[in-house]
Amino acid sequence: MQHSAPPLFRQGIPALLKLIVCLSISIALMLIDFRFKALDPIRNNVNWILRPLEYVMMAPRNAFEAISEYLTTRSTLDQENQAMKVRQVELSLLANQSEFLMVENQNLRELMALQKQVPFKTLPVEILFNPPNPISQRIVINRGSNDGLKLGNPIANDAGILGQVVRLYERSAEVSLLEDRDFAVPVQVARNGLRAAVFGAGRGNPLELRYLPVASDLEVGDILLTSGIDGVYPPGFAVAVISKIERNADKNSSNVFCVPVAAVNRYRQALVFLYDPQFDAKAPSSISNKSASGAPLTNTPGRRQTRARGMQ
Repeated sequence: MQHSAPPLFRQGIPALLKLIVCLSISIALMLIDFRFKALDPIRNNVNWILRPLEYVMMAPRNAFEAISEYLTTRSTLDQENQAMKVRQVELSLLANQSEFLMVENQNLRELMALQKQVPFKTLPVEILFNPPNPISQRIVINRGSNDGLKLGNPIANDAGILGQVVRLYERSAEVSLLEDRDFAVPVQVARNGLRAAVFGAGRGNPLELRYLPVASDLEVGDILLTSGIDGVYPPGFAVAVISKIERNADKNSSNVFCVPVAAVNRYRQALVFLYDPQFDAKAPSSISNKSASGAPLTNTPGRRQTRARGMQ
């Protein structure tokens, strides 16, 4: 008796053959396409037909991504813009602070140079504040009796005299400025040695040279230096510059107005002169040292220049 093959086996052989044939054809077509690009026209036509459908199908997703990217970019730009504004303000503050420190550093250098020139002890101080008093013109400094200050000690910066200590505390002191009403400083004219006294006339008013006759040898632009005859201010330091002269021949008097050489509102650092005429050696007066043109020399040791800045 002959046994026949199972039905599944009889059906599987033709299917396998068909599969082999299909694979062979596919491989052949792929080789032909790879070698001769035979299917490119068909592929292009199919792509041309399907591309609009692809755009339609992808439109919702593309719209969603575009909106999401716009919102994210806008938020990011707002944050970056805000951060840049804050940074700009910080850089502006740093630039201003840098400029302030440069000016302060230059002022300190000039004070150190002045400190080396004077033949007596000095004490660096810092101006703390200006009391809101409309009558008097005073400042408060950060040194007091504990630092060796005494009543009457002069205070100056690199340009000239500012005033003197009039009220003393342990760690601070009150300084009366040149502009304070009836504040007096004995001076002499750098050009000819004429002695006089400069008086303050109140806040915002020019200084005054009082009790001078009409024939006094004074000119606008003359530099007034401390004479030192009062024993308070060391001689030869710039005080003021004559800005206006009004002569009254009928009363045989002159109204002479001056402006301070040292600007108290410019810097916060200054020097207190611990000057004692009984013990400090007196250097030769800078008044007697003049050039051939009549202008005072500025190389006298321990003395300030006798021509104000901006007037050379």
